[in-house]
Amino acid sequence: MDEKFIPERIAQLRTKKGVSARDMSLTLGQSESYINTIENKKSLPSMTVFLYICEYFGITPQEFFDEQNTNPQMLKELIENLKHLDEKSLSHIAGLAKELTNK
Repeated sequence: MDEKFIPERIAQLRTKKGVSARDMSLTLGQSESYINTIENKKSLPSMTVFLYICEYFGITPQEFFDEQNTNPQMLKELIENLKHLDEKSLSHIAGLAKELTNK
């Protein structure tokens, strides 16, 4: 992980969410160009704004920094849904996931 990670991760998550940098900036209570400035690697968010960004995406800071998790919002929702399954259903889904990932 390097200094490009935060700007690139914000851009990735924002694009997946389907919102413009301008709309995200304004929703966060910042100037129109705030997120654009971060994504162009001209500045980094303060810790407070970083936490608001995580909240905006509906993820934790840990999920934000998980480089292998390219869709943390969807994974979080999937895990919540899996918690409500019985053991047999969960076993089927685990088998399917294993088959799909070839592991």
